[in-house]
Amino acid sequence: MATKRIDHVGVMVKDLETTIRFYTEIVGLEVKSRVAHTNGVLQLAFLGAGGSDETEIELIQGYNDQLPAEGKVHHFAVTVDDVEAEHERIKSLNIPFVPGFEEITALPNGHRYFFIHGPDKEWIEFFQR
Repeated sequence: MATKRIDHVGVMVKDLETTIRFYTEIVGLEVKSRVAHTNGVLQLAFLGAGGSDETEIELIQGYNDQLPAEGKVHHFAVTVDDVEAEHERIKSLNIPFVPGFEEITALPNGHRYFFIHGPDKEWIEFFQR
């Protein structure tokens, strides 16, 4: 297994622009990148601090507009060196993939990922930049 670090935590939001303003103006984070997902529905923004390569917050608009009052953490991601090798390793262990994410997805910025379910159905993303 080639897990290096927690890469990011995905947070579902209702309004991406409002949330970006809050996280930048109030929390003090900076927008590191924004990307439209290849599925044509989701809008993503990655935020961090100080221009460093630290764990990021990924804001996700488009999954669900009916979020609970306390918010919704969607997933956490671990950085891997070789997403294909990790995908094959997970498949060989018969670990359940998240339905719809059984294969590796590539974003327009070149990042690639897939999701599995943890023991309590939490989403865990294997992510290669």
